[in-house]
Amino acid sequence: MAGWKAIVTVAEPQKSIICVAPHTSNWDFPIGKLSYLALGRKTSFLIKKSWFFFPMGYLFRAMGGVPVDRSKRTSVTQQMVEEFEKRESFHLAITPEGTRGLVSKWKMGFYHIALKANVPIQLAYIDYVKKELGIKEVFYPTGDEKADLEKIQAYYKDVHAKFPEKFNLHKSK
Repeated sequence: MAGWKAIVTVAEPQKSIICVAPHTSNWDFPIGKLSYLALGRKTSFLIKKSWFFFPMGYLFRAMGGVPVDRSKRTSVTQQMVEEFEKRESFHLAITPEGTRGLVSKWKMGFYHIALKANVPIQLAYIDYVKKELGIKEVFYPTGDEKADLEKIQAYYKDVHAKFPEKFNLHKSK
């Protein structure tokens, strides 16, 4: 696909969080989504509930969009844990940076959802230098957030972002 190659060396779990990094470009979503689809795998992603109006709601649902209602009393983490509980198979892609811009630390929602839903984390990468994306590891959170984050971030140390100056692997606090 456009010179990109997908390398997946692990079996897909029944349910998982897909931690996608680095996320520094608008191209990350279409490249990642199309490549995952080309592998015959289906993934979902979070999107504000307000985007689910006619006709966009049909499009986003068909693409795997999961509406997030920030006005609910429950947290986004709890809403996603409930999604995992009610589905037989579910893979939710989350970018831990939360934005395409440089961040000082990763958002830990992906980790907390995986831990509370008792699902593994597929470590997915997009490398623009190698024109490669893939998943070579499935990580099982232990509950030791600091140690787990160090292991997860170490996985991405040799991955080349589209805009390297926007990719930060400094440890979260």
